[in-house]
Amino acid sequence: MSYNEYNMGQRKISNPYITPVNITLVVINVAIFFVGEMITKFSGNALFMNLGAMHPILVLYGQWYRLITATFLHSDISHLINNMLLLVCLGSCLEKAIGKVKYIIFYFATGIVSSLVSMGWMLYSQDIAWSIGASGVVFAIMGAVLYIVIFNKGRFAGYSIKRYLIMLVLSLYFGFTTKGVDNAAHVGGAIVGFVLGVFLYRKKKTDTVYYSGEEL
Repeated sequence: MSYNEYNMGQRKISNPYITPVNITLVVINVAIFFVGEMITKFSGNALFMNLGAMHPILVLYGQWYRLITATFLHSDISHLINNMLLLVCLGSCLEKAIGKVKYIIFYFATGIVSSLVSMGWMLYSQDIAWSIGASGVVFAIMGAVLYIVIFNKGRFAGYSIKRYLIMLVLSLYFGFTTKGVDNAAHVGGAIVGFVLGVFLYRKKKTDTVYYSGEEL
């Protein structure tokens, strides 16, 4: 895509990947990762990670905060980069579509729900484990943007329905073919994200998306 400019009402944004709320959340994720790495390096254990990671038994014993803190933790730099790249690209698109306040609500709500789905699956399958990462939220964003693309007759912000579905399916496939991935959070996030997209997205008459060159 050689050029992409959004005209949201009377305000034009030339950079499609920088929005205030989303980029703040990205910075928080990155900062928490490096703080955790420093603490782990100097303390010699994963205490920082264990304090915030989601574990079904600990949640059932009253540590409900883990449902959201786990979504801000990442196991290594590649885990962080993969999630943050998708968050930067798709989160900014969703923030522009639904607005700052709704995006904040969406982010934390889907983080909690995807953690609950993960927790429920672990308890059902008796495969209890620690779970961390923003991927549940990322897949929720993918689900919401999918709805928006469909609502706009298959094209929105440079995304076509065909190519977007390919990206979503490949992302899910990668998760199911990789060991140690919390696929319940991914699938649960995508579904709840799509549903919330239906309730939160309202197309404005003044919203216009301009395209030039090849679409994504």
